[in-house]
Amino acid sequence: MIPRYARPDMVAIWEPESRYGIWLEIETLAMEAMAELGTIPKSAADEYRAKGKFDVARIDEIEREVKHDVIAFLTSVAEHVGPESRFAHQGMTSSDVLDTCLAVQMARASDLLIVGCERLMAALKKRAIEHKMTPTIGRSHGIHAEPTTFGLKLAGHYAEFARNLDRLKAARKEIATCAISGAVGTFAQIDPRVEEYVAQKLGLEVEPVSTQVIPRDRHAAFFAALGVVASGIERLATEVRHLQRTEVLEAEEFFEPGQKGSSAMPHKRNPVLTENLCGLARLVRSAVTPAMENVALWHERDISHSSVERGIGPDATIHLDFALHRMAMVMEKLVVYPENMARNLALLGGLHNSQRVMLALTQAGVSREDAYRLVQKSAMQVWQSPPPRAETALIDKLKADPDVTSKLDAKTLEGCFNDAHHFHRVDVIFKRVFG
Repeated sequence: MIPRYARPDMVAIWEPESRYGIWLEIETLAMEAMAELGTIPKSAADEYRAKGKFDVARIDEIEREVKHDVIAFLTSVAEHVGPESRFAHQGMTSSDVLDTCLAVQMARASDLLIVGCERLMAALKKRAIEHKMTPTIGRSHGIHAEPTTFGLKLAGHYAEFARNLDRLKAARKEIATCAISGAVGTFAQIDPRVEEYVAQKLGLEVEPVSTQVIPRDRHAAFFAALGVVASGIERLATEVRHLQRTEVLEAEEFFEPGQKGSSAMPHKRNPVLTENLCGLARLVRSAVTPAMENVALWHERDISHSSVERGIGPDATIHLDFALHRMAMVMEKLVVYPENMARNLALLGGLHNSQRVMLALTQAGVSREDAYRLVQKSAMQVWQSPPPRAETALIDKLKADPDVTSKLDAKTLEGCFNDAHHFHRVDVIFKRVFG
């Protein structure tokens, strides 16, 4: 993670102060539960709650000697609490603290990601409704196909992020589990009710079988969900990048006053934000495979996953959080050019209505194969003619073909070139997406 692509609220979740603060709360809650069960003096739990503090620099100093972060932390807190600190961490292992803390951090990170996703969805919905009936050419393989509307394009992305929102919520639920089960997860030295108490206080679920660590299939599912969301961002960003190309220019990123696009060429307006988003998506997805590989630990536990998660946990969530809000901002400020959409729609002289003519011929008794051949003959003549092509180029060719006019009268043929037909079910799709 680098500050350039980070938002303060998400960064704060992963800062040492935050992490150690969660560790302290876990240890304190566990002591309070033990005190209620009568396994440690209540005065010890009260003392730990009242005096429990830590010093990050001191923890680092102790860790350099003992080579163990949790021991260094407990020693630092003990220096503040005094003799009663001997009752801390009773029957617990480092993983009880580390894994439960990571669950809290990932749950909090999920909450911020959900907010970012909702912001992006709100922007997509607003712009989709704004351009519900703005005609534009649809493209398959990058080539003109049939008309759609710009609103329908955005509605499709909104529907995808509605699914992504569900994925984030499901990932949060799966990751938010607590393990306070002791060595190899048997509860031999600690009462399961301690785990239940800590989980309830932290807003987590109890992990059914922790084997000393929380099973990493949960973490794999979490990072996989983040990877899917990142891919959705890249798909939308790629669409904007294509639409901003000079030859297309149907939409573009907002160009701020005073912004400069190139150090060499003063005229440049580059899609730098969406290009950046495509790169960030790759970074987020790079966490998915390591998370999958973390699932297979040795026996009840090892720590081969630990170094991985210390990197991908902060990096993936921070980058995705930044990307969601940047993508939302791009959509909120997106500059749309309906006149250029209309120009591009007319670029191929009506070729986008070729299917309608073919279908009309089949309705008139022509076989599909012959209908395709008849329309394609005229369509290829238009395609190969030099631009600018007249908007009526295809229909003019068809009207000059007696094999076509013998089957379709002028009124029927002209009706095939009414572009409004392409949009008569837009309302149906919008109702499906937005209700």
